Amino acid sequence: MTHNPTLQKEAQTMLPQNVLEYGREDNAIRETAAYAARRAEEIGAENVFNFSIGNPNVPAPAIVTESLMHIIQTVPPEVLHAYTPAPGMAQVRRAVADDLNRRFGTDYTANDLYLTAGASAALSIACRATLVAGDEVIIFAPYFPEYAVFAEVCGARSVILKCREEDFQIDLAAFEQAVTKKTKLVIVNSPSNPSGSIFSGETIDAMADILRKKEAEFGHAIYILADEPYRELVYDDDVTVPFIPNHYADTIYCYSYSKTLSLPGERMGYLLVPPKAADSRALYAAICGASRVIGNVNNPSLFQYLLQECVGATADLTVYKTNRDLLCAALTEYGFKMAKPDGAFYLFVKTPEPDDLAFCARARQYELMLVPGSAFGYPGYVRISYCVDTDTIRRSLPAFRALAEAYRSAEGTL
Repeated sequence: MTHNPTLQKEAQTMLPQNVLEYGREDNAIRETAAYAARRAEEIGAENVFNFSIGNPNVPAPAIVTESLMHIIQTVPPEVLHAYTPAPGMAQVRRAVADDLNRRFGTDYTANDLYLTAGASAALSIACRATLVAGDEVIIFAPYFPEYAVFAEVCGARSVILKCREEDFQIDLAAFEQAVTKKTKLVIVNSPSNPSGSIFSGETIDAMADILRKKEAEFGHAIYILADEPYRELVYDDDVTVPFIPNHYADTIYCYSYSKTLSLPGERMGYLLVPPKAADSRALYAAICGASRVIGNVNNPSLFQYLLQECVGATADLTVYKTNRDLLCAALTEYGFKMAKPDGAFYLFVKTPEPDDLAFCARARQYELMLVPGSAFGYPGYVRISYCVDTDTIRRSLPAFRALAEAYRSAEGTL
């Protein structure tokens, strides 16, 4: 069989250009992780300080292993491995709703929840369910880069608002100016990846007031798309994470158990459509339709059974506070500048030179694997993911000190 080179070239140009471009784009997080893996093979993992990816390093709680063994031993295989309803098994959704009601004083039911393969699937489905070409989505920088992908593939425009540099909080005046008749979604990630910042209840209330006023002015719903996979990763007693649906009715809520249960590979998450949200039943139907469009048949059945038994449990997250405090104290001593994060497991550190890509390249000379802030829409910073063994952090400190001294020697100041 012969191939026609001309036809092959023509066929390639017929591919969807936006999807093709997404596939060809460099992903700074994955590229850094891949480089770290190569260096580990070359010089030994103990000599590489990989702070690239938000992969939880603490073990899952004991109830996970115990529940998995019980499920495998007691649920017949023809049931355990069967297809489930697309939104997820009713008893599992009911267990999640009961957990939310207990914690937040709500009255959700199984019919308000849609189980997804992690929070990324939930976000993608929510965008598909709500956005049409010409809509606008407000995203606060620094931000998880897939937000823009999920919005723009639907034909919407990403409107990027830069958070205040001193504390990575929302500039409410700029936010009010950014909300237009075309605004359909506002994505809120708190605690934030990559800054670790948490938006206060007062901030969320102020946002809600602005959005309600804009809804009345424009005559259509503007939804907050709340992305909260780091909700439980908060380290100080005086810090709380507002449950946004209790502050603003028109909220679509996304959650993942990847961080709280230390099970990122098992892809356990959900979408919540509160019954008080505008057009809630139609919105839920659109979410069902969007899930169908992207081929999301059902959440993995084994882990639906697991979720039913483990809902409300968490891994031991205290090591992340230890890691945060150790890194913050050391890097501050060396002259680096950052806003101390209240949650998640990332530091967002200002680079001593404007070019964050150049800084990351220089850090690699000391086997420090950092992700440039440019990847998160916020140049001049780097993200340090501290969900690693505490000993790794201790052993990395001389490298961070040497990197700081190199800049101090070259520039005269850090």
